[in-house]
Amino acid sequence: MHKLLRSKRLLVGVVHLPATPGSPRFQGNRGAILRRASDDATALIDGGADALIVENFGDVPFFAERVPPEAIATMALALQRVIEAAGGAPVGVNVLRNDARAALGLCAATGASFVRINVHAGAAVTDQGVIEGKAAETLRERARLCPGVALLCDVHVKHAVPLGGGSIESAAADTLQRGLADALVVSGSGTGHAPDVERVAAVRRAVGDAPLLIGSGLSENNAAEMFAHASGAIVGTSLKRNGAVDEPVEVARVERLRRLLDGLGAKA
Repeated sequence: MHKLLRSKRLLVGVVHLPATPGSPRFQGNRGAILRRASDDATALIDGGADALIVENFGDVPFFAERVPPEAIATMALALQRVIEAAGGAPVGVNVLRNDARAALGLCAATGASFVRINVHAGAAVTDQGVIEGKAAETLRERARLCPGVALLCDVHVKHAVPLGGGSIESAAADTLQRGLADALVVSGSGTGHAPDVERVAAVRRAVGDAPLLIGSGLSENNAAEMFAHASGAIVGTSLKRNGAVDEPVEVARVERLRRLLDGLGAKA
């Protein structure tokens, strides 16, 4: 994944898991969770995604940090299905809301090659309360468990307000230089909402040529302006049927976005 972060206009497709056992919206059908994960992963790869990331998106309301074992066990099973469907493409994991330790454990157990961490450095006020970054612990656990795993770390993450203020530029520089992130992620206000392009440009100016990904709201309509500054994107909602986050992935939508990205020319 490290090489891919710098090699091309990166399209990371999101596999949103339905509610897992123990969460309020779990429907009682464990097999359906794994089938949906496999089907969405296959559609994303067939459409041209470079990598996939698995999230326990259906588990609202989220735990702030430590996620229960039954959810992690289900994610491990789903990750295995997604890795099989990915055909060698990198697969990552985001354990919502911010359980970086569990995400690293999943990588160690399944061979997944990257994680997304919503709050890696600094602190944020979220709908789960105050979440503090644990970069020091995360980096040491990665070295112990899975040293090759890449850390994709959000800056001023969605569904949150940074605690203590400060500019997104300084937060990005700290996350990269002091938090040792392998790539930075900039999102909008919430799932499916794109960041303001000037915010993306400001982060790009602050971090030079470091890998910089759009973390929400990337679509065919805004891809060109976002990729003037970003080097990749993590995309979920706009690749679903009717652009609805709870719907299945549509291969045609992935193909159209892939063609658009390939036609944008040299990487920013």
